[in-house]
Amino acid sequence: MIPIGDENVGRRAAPIVNYALIAANTIVFLFELTLSPSAAEAFFATFGAQPAGIVHGQHLWSVLTSLFVHSGWAHLIGNMVFLYVFGDNVEDAMGHLRYLIFYLLCGIAAAAAQIAVSSASTIPLVGASGAISGVLGAYILLFPQGRVRSLIFLGIFFTVIMIPAWVQLGLWFLLQLVLGVVSFSGSQQNGGVAFFAHVGGFLVGMALVWLFVDRAEVERQRQARQALRSLAAASDHPRRRRPL
Repeated sequence: MIPIGDENVGRRAAPIVNYALIAANTIVFLFELTLSPSAAEAFFATFGAQPAGIVHGQHLWSVLTSLFVHSGWAHLIGNMVFLYVFGDNVEDAMGHLRYLIFYLLCGIAAAAAQIAVSSASTIPLVGASGAISGVLGAYILLFPQGRVRSLIFLGIFFTVIMIPAWVQLGLWFLLQLVLGVVSFSGSQQNGGVAFFAHVGGFLVGMALVWLFVDRAEVERQRQARQALRSLAAASDHPRRRRPL
């Protein structure tokens, strides 16, 4: 299930921080494409968060810079799609500055979770997915009944359906948890997906959301969604006709 949109109603302002984060990640990746293979390797080693080095107090700042570094087009696009779909409503519920702080804290916590289970690894952690996982954790608590427009593949065919956020994101979290446990034995030294960063970021996002959110704005968004659904239900209801 690939999210491509949601019931994006009731926002009070443009999600400028979310747009800025997407732009920053994209610009950094486009810069990476200009590097030679050796320069790119050095770039990842410098700005990615290397667990073994972090544990020994080296390049601690790389935990933040790693959030803006991606390893390929699929890595970048996948992360930015999730951030675009879910980040705007969370930003609106928190406010611009609080959302930015929340996002960065979730990213740091997600990296810490992955480092905790792979402290001897010398492979740099890169990508925004840990921070975005925190946004997903916030979204599932703030808008559990919000409907997510999801692309579903059925073999060579596909369709688009609306899925409640608690189903979409709940299944996503369970998948990350299961894959993390399955891949735990030895794989942390061989690279791959940092599943525990996803799990850690999601849980921290759920834990921190109420420290940053404006509850009145959350309620306003929920009421806007409910009004939209009521209007849609009324328009779909067949009109009563008086028999002749």
